[in-house]
Amino acid sequence: MSNPTSIFTPASLTARSVDVTVTGLDGAPEVAAHGIPVSPGVDVPALLGLDRDALSAVGFTGAVGETLVLPGTPIRVAYGTGPQEEISSTSVRDAAAACSLAVSRSTALALDLPGSTDEAGAFATAAVEGALLARYSYRLGRPSPSAPLAALMLRTGADGVAAAEEGARRGQILVRTAERSRDLANAPGGALTAARFAELATEIGASAGLRVEVFDEAALRDLGCGGLLGVNLGSVDPPRMVKLTYEPSGTPSGRLTLVGKGIMYDSGGIALKPGDLMHAAMKNDMTGAGAILAAMTALGELDCPTQVTGFLMCTDNMPSGSAMKLGDVLTIRGGTTVEVLNTDAEGRLVMADALVLATEEPTDAIVDIATLTGACMRALGTEIAGVMGNDSGVIDQVRHAGERVDEPVWELPLARRYRKELDSTIADLKNLGGPNAGAITAALFLEEFVDGRPWAHLDIAGTAQADAANGWRNKGATGFGARLLVDLALNFTAPGR
Repeated sequence: MSNPTSIFTPASLTARSVDVTVTGLDGAPEVAAHGIPVSPGVDVPALLGLDRDALSAVGFTGAVGETLVLPGTPIRVAYGTGPQEEISSTSVRDAAAACSLAVSRSTALALDLPGSTDEAGAFATAAVEGALLARYSYRLGRPSPSAPLAALMLRTGADGVAAAEEGARRGQILVRTAERSRDLANAPGGALTAARFAELATEIGASAGLRVEVFDEAALRDLGCGGLLGVNLGSVDPPRMVKLTYEPSGTPSGRLTLVGKGIMYDSGGIALKPGDLMHAAMKNDMTGAGAILAAMTALGELDCPTQVTGFLMCTDNMPSGSAMKLGDVLTIRGGTTVEVLNTDAEGRLVMADALVLATEEPTDAIVDIATLTGACMRALGTEIAGVMGNDSGVIDQVRHAGERVDEPVWELPLARRYRKELDSTIADLKNLGGPNAGAITAALFLEEFVDGRPWAHLDIAGTAQADAANGWRNKGATGFGARLLVDLALNFTAPGR
């Protein structure tokens, strides 16, 4: 029997290649399909070959997400962009995705960009993201129902070509970031163990100019990382902590530390999860760590001015005769003791070690990201992540990054009136609060380990997995957070500056 890790290699994270070009609007493009933007209430582009009355007769209004495919050579696609005064990067991303999916068997697509040439750069980025991410698929042994795009041409006014070229370059980097994060989270747990994840991080991190340090079980023991080691007790696969460091070429504008939950597969441990579809999705419980790895590989290409350090805490959570038991007490890095009341509340245990390590180095802010609580998913659903923290400025930066890349987050209160629910009679803390406000008590647990540093916590339990495709958002593991973290790092401002 072959080693299951052999199906997941660095090449599988970088194999997709699309020829993206930018041109002016002269003539009709020589491609299989041509997307032509249409807005309500304005003249229909002559290239489409239909007037407003003809479009109205078939119910096409120009709303975002609407498409009308006209057969021919090339295939012409009217794609709605919404009212001209409301066109934004978000609507362009959604519209480009709809157009790309409308001709999902075409391997070459031209898109005329909407809006003015003043917006060509930002809209080119969004169009590349929408058109390419909409065609993403992760399949082992089966072809995708959509053909992968081999060529994408963006067309804009002559004055906007240079800006659109730079925007398209940025879009391609962000697409690779999102796809890499999706690939990692979609990989079967038997293929992507903690050790294999560390190997991949070493290979692709080094190629991206990152300094990569891997800590094995012995090193973790020396560091006193009792949370990560405790969760790993039931597994035959050893744990790994991966530390990534990105240094900008000049003097850093700030120092940001990222902490990611990397539970490669979460059975719940002794507190075994039900054997349902949610359990089957638990290969994605490392989405936080995957998002950080993917995001940090993009920072050099985008000339990020912020120094960024990432701690990725990787293990699976399995039941066995040696597994962590309910009632056990673990000692976190730094000496805090934690009584384990539920082995399925394991993510906060592995992240606690990393948060302490993050405070031991110079940093302006710490942001952690984790598929942490079902309670957050119940509160905010599957399209909005939760954010909490001890610094409103850092929280606002996370929220604004989410708005810019359309990975929305909503602030929940870090209500310290619930802190007493974490009190233990035999240890410093319990790893579980009461039956209510589970997302908040989980965040309060994490706050215990940040030593007052400016900190924000992203709970992506709901957004990490999608039951159905929706535009550029794919079915399955979504890689939510990777593009958000890139934007956060690019625009990060140290609190108080």
